[in-house]
Amino acid sequence: MKFIVSSSALLKQLQQISGVINANTVLPILEDFLFEIEKNKLTVVATDLETVMKIHMDIEAKDSGKVCIPAKILMDSLKNIAEQPLTFNIDKNFGVEITTDNGKYKVMGENPDNFPKEPSADDANSFTMTSSALVTAINKTIFAVSSDDLRPAMTGVYFELDKTGITFVATDAHRLVRFTRTDVKCPKKDSFIVPKKPLNLLKSALPDNDDELTISYNSNHLFVKHGGTELVCRLIDARFPDYKVVIPADNPYKMVVPRNDFQSALRRVSVFSNKSTNQVALTISGNQLQLAAQDVDFSFEGNERMPCQYDGEDLQIAFNARFLIEMLNGADTTDINMELSTSTKAGIIKPSEQEENEDILMLVMPLMLNN
Repeated sequence: MKFIVSSSALLKQLQQISGVINANTVLPILEDFLFEIEKNKLTVVATDLETVMKIHMDIEAKDSGKVCIPAKILMDSLKNIAEQPLTFNIDKNFGVEITTDNGKYKVMGENPDNFPKEPSADDANSFTMTSSALVTAINKTIFAVSSDDLRPAMTGVYFELDKTGITFVATDAHRLVRFTRTDVKCPKKDSFIVPKKPLNLLKSALPDNDDELTISYNSNHLFVKHGGTELVCRLIDARFPDYKVVIPADNPYKMVVPRNDFQSALRRVSVFSNKSTNQVALTISGNQLQLAAQDVDFSFEGNERMPCQYDGEDLQIAFNARFLIEMLNGADTTDINMELSTSTKAGIIKPSEQEENEDILMLVMPLMLNN
């Protein structure tokens, strides 16, 4: 079997899917790419048994066939080969010979029959959304996903489908992000949880533009298609916590503060906070916000004040500064609104203006004030 392909085009496509392959795999064959050739079409597949990614590209080939090629050595060699056509020759023992303008490289492939079969999209429901809408949703929620394997439901993003839109929710029990798009029409009310790894892979593989994606799902798997790239992943089989009961219906105190100034002040003050809690206390009175952090063990202390617009009673409340800084990245407006109640109730952060068809709400639990 023989085929010819452009070196840079192949490298670019393989880079999109190489992230699926884990560094330490259970089966040696999972360290390989599966190459399938059929009538001038090449399909390359990578999997870690939970997530499958594949790309399709045009090549020159007379025969059809399959071979597994070790991913690391192939990627390392392609990164060092200048743009040129490469000829791949595969013999019946799966030996792979790659010929360039002035070089010849050999690598031992593996039997493609041992490569895991990918799941089929039986009984799948489908809907479409733009690529940028999905990328935005992932960017705005994924940082709040929990890494606690003892609570599997929180280790992914919850997709809540409705005929009027789609809501993405992520929480790690200390903070929560809910992001809704009203410009996506789903076939019916439904919900599922998508793990963090495939979402990170999608975020890097998908373009931030208005290309249309096809998203399908059944009871076990999610399927995403964009042009020549496809991703299939196993859904998390767990029940997502009822997030609606956590969101306070009415936080009476409202504060408006410039996002960049607030974020910079948090960064400066949190340097002096206790490294295990990152606690920064906010004291709000009148139109002034004071930020204070201290680490008693080392006698570190940081204080700063800044103007704000505040409507409510004087309040002192403490938060994890790292959480606030990450959440402020999700609100890309000049000002942010904070809705607060008491020093023990969750605070809500919203951008001062929402994009059309988008609604984002972020909630963060306070820390005990160490007076």
